[in-house]
Amino acid sequence: MTVWVVYAAAPHGLIKVPVQLPVGASARAALRASGLGQQLGSAALDGLRLGLWGRLCAADTPLVDGDRLELLRPLLADPMESRRHRLKRDGVRKVKRSV
Repeated sequence: MTVWVVYAAAPHGLIKVPVQLPVGASARAALRASGLGQQLGSAALDGLRLGLWGRLCAADTPLVDGDRLELLRPLLADPMESRRHRLKRDGVRKVKRSV
């Protein structure tokens, strides 16, 4: 089966690694097979969490063909606090309206 291991090193810098694994392999096995663990280093991996299609998952979660395993970085700022700060600074709410 093919699984994609994805890491966003920067806001617009995405690393996508396709990995061939046996059926029923775990998220941990996919991370090891991708080589991103060695590339990023153990210090960087300590702060990361695993996600499967945008939802947190455990390292022993079994994967299926076509899954997208994501290495999730911690948030640098609280999104709600950032919005409040922009509103205070700009005085304008940015709202998308559907028509």
